[in-house]
Amino acid sequence: MAEHLSQSELDYPFKLLEYLNGFRVSKVIFSACELGVFDLLLNSAEPVSAQTVARELRTSVDGMERLLDALVGIEILEVEVTGGTALYSSTDVASLYLAKGSAKSLHDMIIYQSQTIYPLWSNMANAVREGRNQNQKTFGLPPEDVFQAIYRSEEEMLKFMGLMNSTWVLDGHDVVTAFNLSGFQTIVDLGGCTGALAREMALAYPSSSVMVFDLPQVVEAAQKHFSQENQTVVFQTGDFFSGEIPAADLYVLARILHDWPEDKCLKLLKKIYDACKPGGGVLLVEAMLFENRRGPVMAQIFSLNMLVQAEGRERAPSDYSHMLHKTGFHNIQVCRTGKSYDSILAIR
Repeated sequence: MAEHLSQSELDYPFKLLEYLNGFRVSKVIFSACELGVFDLLLNSAEPVSAQTVARELRTSVDGMERLLDALVGIEILEVEVTGGTALYSSTDVASLYLAKGSAKSLHDMIIYQSQTIYPLWSNMANAVREGRNQNQKTFGLPPEDVFQAIYRSEEEMLKFMGLMNSTWVLDGHDVVTAFNLSGFQTIVDLGGCTGALAREMALAYPSSSVMVFDLPQVVEAAQKHFSQENQTVVFQTGDFFSGEIPAADLYVLARILHDWPEDKCLKLLKKIYDACKPGGGVLLVEAMLFENRRGPVMAQIFSLNMLVQAEGRERAPSDYSHMLHKTGFHNIQVCRTGKSYDSILAIR
């Protein structure tokens, strides 16, 4: 590999140091979100000083000034020094994606990563050593019960639901329009959580009826906390592993199969195949690895996250095709969206 590096890169490993400090950069953004920095700046009519931000958010001036400077350094905020005073303001990216009040806010995703994922990743070495998730070490929960960990309290469940909602702000339209699904009149999103992806589906295919099928406590929370966003989506309660699933022309499994080992994936896919009429199908939405194992790096990182948090892994298209063929599906099409998540459509 050394032959691909310039002498300056060999003399001083800039990229390596960038990677080594990556967790600190993440925590800078996480902390600013948790403290409410981006919302304050979005709502401010003019650039503000660190003293003003610290007073409004009840933090130390010294700590806030350092945090704001770091956010400027990673080009999340802007700064102007006037008369010896540094005045800070939002960039378009911060206003659009980091302020909680924005329609495209990723705030809930960031809170989940900071408060749930970040502690799990501190046990990464143990996860690699043991080959299983770290819910027991991190949260004191049985390692085999994934959903007990994800839904261990109402607060944690709502944080997870916020994560899922934020995810489809970025990727939802691309994954539901990767194929023309207008021929499917009834669509059921199994494990559809808040209904965010189902809403994108309903907007893209207004002549189709779209339903979210999820656990009772998830549906109750979705209707209570996300009801304003889901006026075009119907909800039904149930357990897609242990109970019956509703009849549909198309079933959607978005970020579901990556949670589970292959035997559970096959069980679920076989249940969907048996429920499908000829011509019906299943749409898989996952972060897919390259067949040559060289990326995408985001999918590889997600796969490590499945190791520390769940029972599954991210997979290459050939892995999903194998499972789909094994459970009876054919006419399998793969579409890479160029975003974090890709789509696979398979027909019975």
